[in-house]
Amino acid sequence: MGVVEVLDPVAPARAGGWKVDVSRGERNGRVSSEWFNRPDDERYLSLDDLWASVKGRSERSRSRVVQTADIRVEAARDNPERLHLVLPKAQEPVAPTHWAFGQLASIVGAPAAYLRQLPAPLAGINLQYGLTNHRAEQVKTFETEDGRTELRAVTGPDYGRIHDHELVEAVQRIAGNGTGDTRWKVPGVLDWSTGVYNPDVEISRDTTTLYASDRDVFLFLVDDHNPIEAGRLPDGSPDLYFRGFYCWNSEVGAKTLGMASFYLRAVCQNRNLWGVEDFQEIKIRHSKYAASRFAHEAAPALTRFANSSPQGFVNGIKAARQQIVARTDEDRDNFLRKRGFSKAESGKIIEKVLMEEGRPPESIFDFVQGITRLARDKTQQDARLDMEGRAKKLLDRVG
Repeated sequence: MGVVEVLDPVAPARAGGWKVDVSRGERNGRVSSEWFNRPDDERYLSLDDLWASVKGRSERSRSRVVQTADIRVEAARDNPERLHLVLPKAQEPVAPTHWAFGQLASIVGAPAAYLRQLPAPLAGINLQYGLTNHRAEQVKTFETEDGRTELRAVTGPDYGRIHDHELVEAVQRIAGNGTGDTRWKVPGVLDWSTGVYNPDVEISRDTTTLYASDRDVFLFLVDDHNPIEAGRLPDGSPDLYFRGFYCWNSEVGAKTLGMASFYLRAVCQNRNLWGVEDFQEIKIRHSKYAASRFAHEAAPALTRFANSSPQGFVNGIKAARQQIVARTDEDRDNFLRKRGFSKAESGKIIEKVLMEEGRPPESIFDFVQGITRLARDKTQQDARLDMEGRAKKLLDRVG
């Protein structure tokens, strides 16, 4: 792995962390949503534990392509209210998971929710009819042995599976165990009462950001022992950022593979990301050549971000601060109106900056901050994302 280049660490403003200004930048709730919805058995305290779980599951799994007409549906012997599938050349029936049953029903054009409400024998008759008369003829199954054989996924024959452990291994190459043995680790916590972000918080089921279920993995790590200074706040104190990334995958087709890198100012207790800037995202569908794209595009992109210097980001922020685009009220209004903001929105953006900075906006950076602050007030997600996108587009044009 290449040498990691970052700016010299900034000395802590106080013991136990750094003072940050989370009123700036965007708020990202993706990690918080994962944190909120994960039960304890989907939470892991280290990358080693997470890898062992998903790797072991992969080693107990097999994938094959079968003819749909050769699949038999029957009621389970030990429970007539459950369905089992008998696959060609299989030694024993397989039990479809909730997810796999939905995939199978979708492939044959049957409503899964309706089938689940029927008695198992009747649901089996309907599903068997669909399989026997399915025109596509072939499907790819993914079966896992764990005390009993489960059918975890049913996809098209060209589904390009990227195993969950492959993504975890790509992260381990840059983050080690994710607990502080490298610069990349599970994040700390923002103290709202003081505005101080503390990177050193014990990793527990309540604080971890390493997750895996029977259908996906999700990981979020930060480099929060090495703050980056990119300009000054109105009171003269440094405006500090940290680098972070999260990534996700589903080897059973529940979601794409993807990763996002960004700079942020803090992570709070419920794992919302605050003060996010320079958000970049890659998504890869599990198509026929997905594994090749992961190896040649996504994994190298993650490594490049982990090893890169933040100097380009810092220079961009400084350039945005220095690029003055409006000196009068008329200039400010014209600048925003030409970029598609209504008169009412323009007034609110200017007011946001005036309230936070104590002066009206002048630079590109001022306007970007005002737009992102107004975006937080939007109750509809589409409207909020649209405004955040316009702010990012404005910042991207600097220089």
